[in-house]
Amino acid sequence: MKLLSVLLMKTRLVLCSFLFISLALHASKKPDTETFTVNIKYSGKLSLSNYPVVVSLKGYPWVSCSSVYFNDKELPSQLDDLDGDGINDEMCFLAELKGGQTYNYKVVLKKQGTQKTYASRTYAELLLRNPKIKEKNKQDLYIQQIEVGKELKDSYHLLHHHGVAFENELIALRIYFDKRQTLDLYGKKRLGLELHETQFYTTKEQSLQGFGDDILWTGNSMGLGALRGWDGRKEQMLEDVAYRGQRIVTQGPVRTIIELTDRGWLWTRGERRICLTERYTLYAGHRDLSVEAWINPEEKRLRFATGLMHISGAEKLSDHKGLRGLWGKNWPSKDTTACKLETLGMGIYVPKDYLQEELACDSINDAYVLAPIMGHLKYYLTYSSDNETYGFHQAKDWFAYLKKWKEQLLCLPQVRIMGRHPR
Repeated sequence: MKLLSVLLMKTRLVLCSFLFISLALHASKKPDTETFTVNIKYSGKLSLSNYPVVVSLKGYPWVSCSSVYFNDKELPSQLDDLDGDGINDEMCFLAELKGGQTYNYKVVLKKQGTQKTYASRTYAELLLRNPKIKEKNKQDLYIQQIEVGKELKDSYHLLHHHGVAFENELIALRIYFDKRQTLDLYGKKRLGLELHETQFYTTKEQSLQGFGDDILWTGNSMGLGALRGWDGRKEQMLEDVAYRGQRIVTQGPVRTIIELTDRGWLWTRGERRICLTERYTLYAGHRDLSVEAWINPEEKRLRFATGLMHISGAEKLSDHKGLRGLWGKNWPSKDTTACKLETLGMGIYVPKDYLQEELACDSINDAYVLAPIMGHLKYYLTYSSDNETYGFHQAKDWFAYLKKWKEQLLCLPQVRIMGRHPR
């Protein structure tokens, strides 16, 4: 009887211990779902359409699914792994903001499940040339990223359309995969994504169907805002690099991000080589894109140049405070018998923190000198084609847009995260 009592007591003790441990584990277990509110207070006068809201996922590892709601209506959201380590770093969505109002967006993050599929509003492609396929708009060797060493003398002809191409519904661009790293422009006629079908080489049949085409011949100019080095007297192309790369970071319903890398760039003789990383971010519904660059290791003496290519006879605008624009005509090919004269507008805005000097036109570019801050710099680019049914067709309207565009870029809503408990 005594033995039975002892056994019962031990059994109860074991059960109590097991229950205590289970409760403790349950209490300490991190929830698979996190819900919080993004509060946006906007006091500006101009309405902001498709305003990008970016939420850092630092403290929320392994988020695989996100949902965003405004007034109980679900909005498209996007999860992005920026550094390619398999863990999502940011969640983003687009907001419609009017001045003098406050908005609350409900955000739900989950560690299980897959992201809902929303309609794509951006697209990017990077392709190797397939010698077996003659058609320029039917290439099929898709890749996500590429990096080549200095032993390769001609990286320009390695890739189809000479480098990565990307778009949203309004605009489309490509970036040359060589020392120029120039942005070349594609003019659309109608809203929509079309690079997957034309691959930047529109056929006559596609043109008759309403597809756009290349509208700019850049040569060795900066085109639309290519980033170059600056030696104190003139621009420098990114020529002496150990490794040159291009990568599609992300594409989806909210944004596409393109990354360029120049590892081991000798920015001036006798100095240590540095690594330059550039990111071009294009949001859905936007006519503009942002350019960011990071230098590692930081070099305080390093300066950069960027700007707009000079177009002979173009009308120009400058507020001498970082905003420049032009409206003019350009042949998109050396062979003028195979194309038509294109009319377009371009614009650039460099924030005052990075702007060091506005340079006079040198017959090739209307440029600026930029100074990084703690190894980082940022500026913005925009353009319009006269071919667009939804765009601009006169210089005065384009310049009015550029002034409004700068004003919008300077209108920064207050964004707060409420009820968030990172772990």
